Amino acid sequence: MAARAYWQGQIRLALVSIPVEIYTATKSGAKVSFRQIHEPTGKPIHYEKVVTGVGPVDTDEIMKGYEVEKDSYILLDQEEIDAVKLESKKTLELTQFVDAHEIDVLYFEKPYFVVPADDLAEEAFIVLREALRKTKKVGLGQLALRGREYVVSLKPCGRGMVLETLRYAEEVRKAQSYFRDIPDATPDEDLLDLAESLIEKKTAKFDASEYHDRYVDALRELIEKKRKAKGGKVVETEEETTGRDASNVVDLMSALKKSLEKPEGGAKKTTRKSSTSRKSSAKSAKAKKSA
Repeated sequence: MAARAYWQGQIRLALVSIPVEIYTATKSGAKVSFRQIHEPTGKPIHYEKVVTGVGPVDTDEIMKGYEVEKDSYILLDQEEIDAVKLESKKTLELTQFVDAHEIDVLYFEKPYFVVPADDLAEEAFIVLREALRKTKKVGLGQLALRGREYVVSLKPCGRGMVLETLRYAEEVRKAQSYFRDIPDATPDEDLLDLAESLIEKKTAKFDASEYHDRYVDALRELIEKKRKAKGGKVVETEEETTGRDASNVVDLMSALKKSLEKPEGGAKKTTRKSSTSRKSSAKSAKAKKSA
């Protein structure tokens, strides 16, 4: 495999140990990054490590410090930090299994691909993968990655598995403080029917390739225009408008009905009747019966 493993170790389930390698599942290359440039010379800006009253310092003179009180630090060097013993440094022990839906999406942080480290590990790896798939469970454990310990989840993904780092409870804000002012109201039945019909109309299988970061695309287009203009200033001749007026109050019923009437380009047809149609049919049948 061409990519370099982010972590190498073993997954432990009771007395079974499976040597594995972990690779980052996401990439940052798709984003547009900038450097700060000194405009008069066109040269990049560099940053120096400086101490107040001393000036620039060498890297080997720098230690990590934990502030115990104002301007008072406990100093630690990297060897002392590395010497901290963590059972999870090279072993991910699966200590619990839960249904996937039990983990709130707020806790998921970053995904990694998990593969067997060698041919000898493949059999046990496949057994664990298929056991998770068959039971529809997610394995949980704790793992040390790059200087800190994470709670992680493990689940099947195609022929391999995906490990996702999770946030600790103290890292996630409580939703109640944000949602408490939203009224606990029951929506209008007709509005709800229209909204359900609109959702059904737009329902299709998820395909990540259908979505693009339009901001990044626009930045790349701007950069290309600047390149062709040989660094000259690019000014748009036509002002883009969003077509939205924040002060315009739209009737919700009319908006939902118009949305349903609007043809969907390339939308997948559904043979399922909308909830409105189902309810209308049920009412007609009831009327006939009573007659």
